[in-house]
Order: sequence, then C-alpha cells, then structure tokens
Amino acid sequence: MKFILARKGRMTQVFEEDGRVNAGTVLTVGQNIVTQVKSATTDGYGAVQIGYEVQKLARVNKPQATKAFKVLKEFRTDTPEAFTVGSELTIDTFAEGETIQVAGTSKGKGFQGVVKRHGFKGGRRSHGQKHSEREAGSIGGGPGRAGGRVTLGMKMAGRMGGDRVTVTNLRVLRVDPANSQIIVSGAVPGATGGVVEIVSSPRSNSGEAGKS
Repeated sequence: MKFILARKGRMTQVFEEDGRVNAGTVLTVGQNIVTQVKSATTDGYGAVQIGYEVQKLARVNKPQATKAFKVLKEFRTDTPEAFTVGSELTIDTFAEGETIQVAGTSKGKGFQGVVKRHGFKGGRRSHGQKHSEREAGSIGGGPGRAGGRVTLGMKMAGRMGGDRVTVTNLRVLRVDPANSQIIVSGAVPGATGGVVEIVSSPRSNSGEAGKS
C-alpha cells in the first residue's frame, strides 16, 4: 500500500498520445516525513504516521516540539517494517496510469436548506402557495410515526459541507518529480490549497509483491 499527503491545486487538461483529453487536478506534494512506525507486536496494529510540511517551533506546543509539522496523519499498513522513522516519502512511488483514491475535507457551505442540502424538489407556486417553493414540508410528528416525535435521521435543513469525502477509482495522469506534482483524473474534494490524502487503490496493488 502506497500513500502520501499533498495540497490541492488548480484543475487542468492532459492530452493523451491519441488526442484524447482528460480533465485533471494538480496535487502538489510537500515534504512527507515518517514520524512514527507502529507494529502489531507493540501497538496492536500496523501503521505509519506521516508529518507533512515543517512547522515553526514557536507555533507548536511543547509536547509536540519534536514533531514540528503542520499536519500529522496515520495510515494503516500490513508492512510497517518497510518504513523507518525520519525517512521521506516521495512521489516516485506512484506511476502514470495507476489507480488511486483521494480523501479530503469538502468545502464548508454553512447552514443550508433542504433543497440544496438534500436535493428536495420543493413545492409548486400554485393553489395559494406563496412562499413554500423551498420548504421542507411535513416532518411527521403524528401519533402514527415514531410516537409523535421526529424520526431519527430525518432530512432537514442544517450545516452542509466540511465532511470527509473519499473519491475512488481516480487515475494518475502525470507524475512530475521536478515540480513535486501529481496530476490525477477528475476532481478531488476540498478547497484549493487544502491537504488531501493520496492512497493507492487495493485493486491496483493486488499483484504487487510486498504490498498490502
């Protein structure tokens, strides 16, 4: 299993040799340093902790002074012995055409109604309805439904966005070690400049030796 952290950049187009064009997202890979290695014998599971982008010591709490990174992320792996503390992960491990998945935090959209949040159709402006085009409508509450209470999980207005989103079956279009950039097919979650996690797809590594 291969993994690395990067920051989301602009979208672009990548042309294939046969003339086909693919929409892609540019991901800039910063410094990824292995800060901790966990094994099944000592920690109960195998994992690798990655520190991303060095942080100023003045901005870090004293207990974290030895891990002065802006982001700390842990990845589960069946082969933690393949990593050593202090080593750096580079984009050279990823190849063009490889299938990956990208996870990040979606854009926050604040408090939204049911039409935008859940895709409700809304009411018609007819039969005396004046301001009900985007209303939620009935939420139950009668004695025949949940005892007069609102059913748990009812789709209603509320905070939208800011969730962890994983997009699978993306393809590596280009790998540019000189600029530390990876171009992946399609769009990835999050705002421009946000940190995303790039993980190799289990299906693409099923035939590789030593990969989980």
